[in-house]
Amino acid sequence: MKIISVVNQKGGVGKTTTIINLAAQFAKYYNVVILDLDPQGNASSGLGIDKNNLLLSSYDLFNDQKIDIESLIHKTNVAQLFVIPSNINLAGVEISLVNQENREFVLRKILEALALNVDFILIDCPPSLGLLTVNALTASNSVIIPVQSEYYALEGLSQLLQTISIVQGTTNPSLEILGVLLTMYDKRTTLGQEVKAEIEKYFGDKLFKTVIPRNVRLAEAPSHGMTIFDYDRWSKGAKAYKSLAKEILN
Repeated sequence: MKIISVVNQKGGVGKTTTIINLAAQFAKYYNVVILDLDPQGNASSGLGIDKNNLLLSSYDLFNDQKIDIESLIHKTNVAQLFVIPSNINLAGVEISLVNQENREFVLRKILEALALNVDFILIDCPPSLGLLTVNALTASNSVIIPVQSEYYALEGLSQLLQTISIVQGTTNPSLEILGVLLTMYDKRTTLGQEVKAEIEKYFGDKLFKTVIPRNVRLAEAPSHGMTIFDYDRWSKGAKAYKSLAKEILN
């Protein structure tokens, strides 16, 4: 079982869009679970789940460590793709984790104890570098960092990379950066080209060859509770995420 976290403490960089559509492509070949660790619950609602009327959510994963995993997992409209959804209740977990012993390892222990018959778990992290994100990084094999194609793209990334480095040096030595993903890219603009060149210079071969374009259909799909492949499979966004999944799986 491979566990991949998608992380950036800056909001609006395409993190949840990446989680949903990458998971949907992986699910063509594998059993995949999205673990929604963002209290905003956008990955959950983006897959058609009513986050405001959940009996159980990822909050209960932390709150009741003897919980039956089957009661947490929701089916989606995509075959072989499941989600452990989230809502605002999860915000309270950060506070309760503070006083726990070995607090960085809580999620790893939970996932190790669960009898999950899946090939991939993709974790949608909150837009912060708090204890939920550190727990996700400690439990993961690898991390994907989406970066928006904008002027301040690299702002705050040094802090994120420092957090990853600390996790690698303490709680999870085997954690690797799978890649940096450039999102919302517009090759027609000078700004887009400049930002891409800057990120290439900064990250080198850690930058995925696949670039996610700025695409209206990608932005619309979550409001319909659909992946881009169900919403508009011929769009530039769908082609890009198909290419990204292929790049990662290869």
